[in-house]
Amino acid sequence: MASSCSIVCCGEESDSDKTIIVRFSNGSVKNADKLDFSMYKNTDEHNPRKKSRRILVAESDRLSYVGQNFGVGSLKCNSLCKYYVGVLNKETMTMEVHNAQLFNMQPVIPGETSESAKPEDTTQTFREKLDSLIEAFGTQKQKKGLSSRKLNQVGMDTLHHALTKAANSVIDKKGLEALQQEVAESESWGELALHLPPCNANADSCEDVYPFDELLSPVDLIALEQAGSKMAALTPEELRKMKDDGRCLSIMRHLENMPAVGEAREKMGCCAFYLSLLLKLAWQKSIKVIFFQEEGCPRKIQKKLTKTFTVERFSNGRVQNIVPLSMRVKIAAYSLALLLHMGDMTADLTLLHRDMGIPEARIIEVAKSMGLTLSKPSRAKGDEVGVQDEHRIASLVLPLVKYENFRERRKRKKMR
Repeated sequence: MASSCSIVCCGEESDSDKTIIVRFSNGSVKNADKLDFSMYKNTDEHNPRKKSRRILVAESDRLSYVGQNFGVGSLKCNSLCKYYVGVLNKETMTMEVHNAQLFNMQPVIPGETSESAKPEDTTQTFREKLDSLIEAFGTQKQKKGLSSRKLNQVGMDTLHHALTKAANSVIDKKGLEALQQEVAESESWGELALHLPPCNANADSCEDVYPFDELLSPVDLIALEQAGSKMAALTPEELRKMKDDGRCLSIMRHLENMPAVGEAREKMGCCAFYLSLLLKLAWQKSIKVIFFQEEGCPRKIQKKLTKTFTVERFSNGRVQNIVPLSMRVKIAAYSLALLLHMGDMTADLTLLHRDMGIPEARIIEVAKSMGLTLSKPSRAKGDEVGVQDEHRIASLVLPLVKYENFRERRKRKKMR
């Protein structure tokens, strides 16, 4: 008959009281009595992570073994589950159950350092560390994305190398100062070039440089017939009143010298009405429907002006059409192009800047960006010298003038 025994559980044990179970990685030990075991613990007992660290050393005449419960060479099973060892007392037939801890003993060869002794590579970025984790533990989808990104990175490096080589060749050919000058010119012209009307610099005639149909299409002229006829029918008294009020001075000369009859008179009236809308639009900060209703603007022209010369902005729960400074410059460019067609390819810049409320220097910049020739009327003699002498006239002459730097630099006054 088999004998029976009772199990006695020991109370709470500290880490130093735990039973040690060793496992040798290169085989089993036949004679354990010849091994001299030593246990080492961390001196920092106040640190909760370090106070439980232990190192077990087994020394023999031929070879030494080292095991630890932390780091790379430790067994992960110690943190996943608990081990117990039962010690049977044959006299009392009671078995005491103690906590146990496993150590994986690895041979230590003199002159070689373990992988755990290698310092951590601190030069790796977060992206590189994350890529290493994806390569080791990532899903197939993550690994495919990583591989694709690395291929694209190689392609970008190749492209960057090719661009660098091409840039160096251009710099060697033209010189750094010439390239900087070209960049400065392109930047100075680029701001205004975005707001210029469509231009055909290679046109054979002056009328085709800024085509009239791009400013007012035949459909637009049909829509402006009624309003243009009213503009053409203004009496001399009404024109004098407009001149006294200082409104639309750029249009006055064309209204006073309109053709007597025919299609040219109707076209001039339509252009004058459309130009008056542009000049009044430049003074507005935000556009409302009532503005076009007061001016008697046709619905089609209203949509054209709103789409071309305003910017939508969402404010106070609704969409507003505003006229920022960039759109005022665009209005000035289109108005100047229309004035050229109305005045035999000449326009008065001084009157235009007064009608729009834009500084004359800004209007001159617009004219230079359009390639126009600038001039001043010849000065009159004696007492006939008047305000007209201060006017700046812009003319369209082929080929177009290319200004190197049309921005005027202000001279600083010298301190006396």
